[in-house]
Amino acid sequence: MINVVASRYAEALFQIGEEENSSNILYKELNEVLEAINSSDELKKALRSPLVAKQEKKNLLNIVFSEQISNNVKNFLKIVVDKDRVVCLDEIRDSYKELMNEKNNILEGKAISAIAMSETELNELQTKLSSKYNKNVVLENIVDETILGGVLVRLGNEEIDGTVKTRLSNLRDQLSQVIS
Repeated sequence: MINVVASRYAEALFQIGEEENSSNILYKELNEVLEAINSSDELKKALRSPLVAKQEKKNLLNIVFSEQISNNVKNFLKIVVDKDRVVCLDEIRDSYKELMNEKNNILEGKAISAIAMSETELNELQTKLSSKYNKNVVLENIVDETILGGVLVRLGNEEIDGTVKTRLSNLRDQLSQVIS
């Protein structure tokens, strides 16, 4: 669940992106910044440490990302540092992604299956779900051998369970009710 603070920061950055018609670029830059921070333990510790002065953190960000990101993202990161919200950056990115998906009428989800789905199967499932939800559904296929067969689809808070494991469990429950 994305917190209120993260969503407010994401909305502010998203509005800037919308005004300048660069919301996709800002998301890409924010994502690159987070990948770099999360891949370096030293950088992450320095940015999150209360012992490092805010100005030092801003200088560090400026040195590391001087040529890679736009002034909008640089200024945004400075505000995040000033307000001690560096720990919220992952959630801010997730909230920003939700805003972009909402704008572009995209619904992201997961299709969990016992074996990897082919590209054709995944595309067919996405097409069917897109027409059902009247949105562009984008699914990530995750393999989980414990479900035996079928597909479990998770879209936001909704779950469509077409797995063999669930069907067998339901059949067992029905049989136990009949027998007892």
